[in-house]
Amino acid sequence: MKLSVIGAGGFVGAHLCRLAVQTAGITEIVLNDVTDLPDLPSQKVTMVQGSFADPDIRAAVCDADAVILLASILGGAADADYALARRINVDAVLDLFEHLRDTRPGTRVVLASSIAVFGEISEPVTDLTEPDPIMTYGAQKLMTEIALSNFTRKGWLDGISLRLSGVMARDGSDGALKTAFMSRLFWCVARGQDITLPVSPDAQTWMTSVTAAAGNFLHAATHRDLGVRRAVTLPAACLTFGDLVQALRRAYPQSPSKISFDPDPEIMRLFGRFPTLETPAAEALGFTKDRDIDALVADAIT
Repeated sequence: MKLSVIGAGGFVGAHLCRLAVQTAGITEIVLNDVTDLPDLPSQKVTMVQGSFADPDIRAAVCDADAVILLASILGGAADADYALARRINVDAVLDLFEHLRDTRPGTRVVLASSIAVFGEISEPVTDLTEPDPIMTYGAQKLMTEIALSNFTRKGWLDGISLRLSGVMARDGSDGALKTAFMSRLFWCVARGQDITLPVSPDAQTWMTSVTAAAGNFLHAATHRDLGVRRAVTLPAACLTFGDLVQALRRAYPQSPSKISFDPDPEIMRLFGRFPTLETPAAEALGFTKDRDIDALVADAIT
């Protein structure tokens, strides 16, 4: 099997590629990104640097049995630059789908989507919850989810969109992301640095480790039968920040890090009041989450 990973230089992409190199049955891997690509000394690996929005780059990375599309303009950065976000998150993605339809019909395509498609979450989220995005990023992810499902229904592609919760823990997380404080918490405790969180201890959110996220994307690329539903919300840990701080204290008992809470109303509204999460459709397909909060902490910093 030949696998192409677009966005291979990113946080999830780099972990995914390292996992793919070790996976039996994957004989070739094409890594693509506009940034530096992970150093993987393997004869399986081909590196293609550049934007998948470029037709020549797109052609070079699409000659594969499965394509995982991770590249995106994320979160607040998409809202800050609508033109760029549309070009990468919508136009380039549709161009990619159409190129594959025309050159390699039936290709397995795994699209990185987001729980941002749900907008302001206040009620329990299940497989029947209707998307209602409020951010540009979430709206654009929903657009491409619908397109991929439609291409799959027509038999042009064999695609699935995976809705990710917050993936922990990016080191030096991009400040343009409103959720950057979540990853920063992990690294501050690990390094003994102080941090003030813009949420309350009882604020509840959903998280997944980068290890679990990478494994789920690889599973989507290689699993034979994905069923009828082609946009699924991935399982994730539902936790409070108070519980997360306690788990980090258990993992780093010698850390002198001081953690304080100063809730910001807007951050609390968007990211601090998540309800329960039920993902039976994804779980039935074999997608998984971290075993518990301590496992999440252990696997988040690798």
